[in-house]
Amino acid sequence: MDEKIRRKILTLLDQHRIMTIATLRPDGWPQATTVGYANDGLTLYFLCGPDSQKAANLLRDDRVSLTIDHDTAQVMDITGLSMAAHAEAVVDQAEAEKALRLLMAKYPKQISMPVPMPTSADVCVFRVTPAVISVLDYSKGFAHADLVSC
Repeated sequence: MDEKIRRKILTLLDQHRIMTIATLRPDGWPQATTVGYANDGLTLYFLCGPDSQKAANLLRDDRVSLTIDHDTAQVMDITGLSMAAHAEAVVDQAEAEKALRLLMAKYPKQISMPVPMPTSADVCVFRVTPAVISVLDYSKGFAHADLVSC
């Protein structure tokens, strides 16, 4: 991967904290949901409930598509990422705790939380490993995207 595009991807990942992730339901329909995420380089982590449809979908089929972006007032300022990736449950306790620390670092200024922060025993932690990343940057032209294989 070209170093310039890698830096662009990492900058976009670091600038955001939520993504829309699509999993595959048992009936074949995609299910898109919004989740918070943190990244360690190009590896992303997110949490979900152990009894959620998303967790069940991922335990059956690890393929996901996701987007990371934000709203802009000017069309030509649109930037973002989309990925085809694989998501697998993190079973290593040390990695799960690291993922939780990374996620909390994305939200440093919480005034109050109505419930305690979940532990790795309370939630499923998933690691997302990209296969293909599309880097959207309208400043380079309308709908311009650079496609990167990982």
